[in-house]
Amino acid sequence: MLAGNILTDTVKMIPSYPEKGMLVTITDIKRGVGGSVPNSGMDLKMMDPSLEVFAAGRVGDDDNGRYVVGRMAEVGMDVSGVKHAKNGTSFSDVMTVSSTGERTFFHYRGANAEFDITDVDADKITAKMFHLGYLLLLDKVEEKDGEYGNRAARLLAEVQKRGVKTSIDVVSESSGHFAEVVVPTLKFCNYAIMNEIEACQISGNTPRDKNGDLDEEEVKAAMRFIAGKGVKDAVIVHAPEKGFVLRSDGKFTSSRSLSLPKGYIKGSVGAGDAFCAGCLYGLYNGWNDEEILKFSAAAAACNLAEADSVSGMKTAAEIWKIYDKYKKD
Repeated sequence: MLAGNILTDTVKMIPSYPEKGMLVTITDIKRGVGGSVPNSGMDLKMMDPSLEVFAAGRVGDDDNGRYVVGRMAEVGMDVSGVKHAKNGTSFSDVMTVSSTGERTFFHYRGANAEFDITDVDADKITAKMFHLGYLLLLDKVEEKDGEYGNRAARLLAEVQKRGVKTSIDVVSESSGHFAEVVVPTLKFCNYAIMNEIEACQISGNTPRDKNGDLDEEEVKAAMRFIAGKGVKDAVIVHAPEKGFVLRSDGKFTSSRSLSLPKGYIKGSVGAGDAFCAGCLYGLYNGWNDEEILKFSAAAAACNLAEADSVSGMKTAAEIWKIYDKYKKD
């Protein structure tokens, strides 16, 4: 089951990002699904149509809400857990640079701000795994709780009590509240999955040096910090260059990203969710950490081939072929 953010993305292609106060031409516009639940959930169904994938969240009673719920239902997701909110469906305007796929998000919180832990009946969960995302964009779920720290932690604890494996994802957000929101949830997570920037915002580490190169030791230190807050099984971090897994016994595994040809990348919106879906699929199937990282990197590469968040995803067999085609020797 995936619970949390459901939204639409309006992907707007631009040749470059303008200076403040200047104008740039939008060359293409495309509406797509967005958020943790549709992105990772639809990815999982496209990887393996036989997989049962349940959605929980809130949308508005509007065209965007009908669109995103309809798209999830089309691929076979169970959308019975999606409820209506008073506010309109959440959305992001995604400004994407055509030449690099680099994107910037302008987000309307909308219906996601109304999603609460009472929207999930832990007693009725039949899934083996429960994924909550994105923290930092779920206002009511992030409210303080005297016993658990916040309501997200309470929800994860209730789900774990029923023998369901839990995982979280977060969003790259600049409010400065990462540690305050995320740390209370970690002791009730089996898996914490995020990118290098998000991991280091939780721990206070610096993921890149002054030249912009990935600092692996800083990333590993951030992962140790996160694991030390109580994550039961594994911390998984992805960066454009590499993916990392830190197990609860202290074992690190890393794997390089794929070598994609010039012009391959059409957009990066949803790439992190594709990587996350790959991790969830590998964990669900009991793969070893190297297999999980390789598969997840290839799943992210599938996503990068299209401008929106899900259209590039392929079946698991095809994803392994992408890995073989573009793996680094």
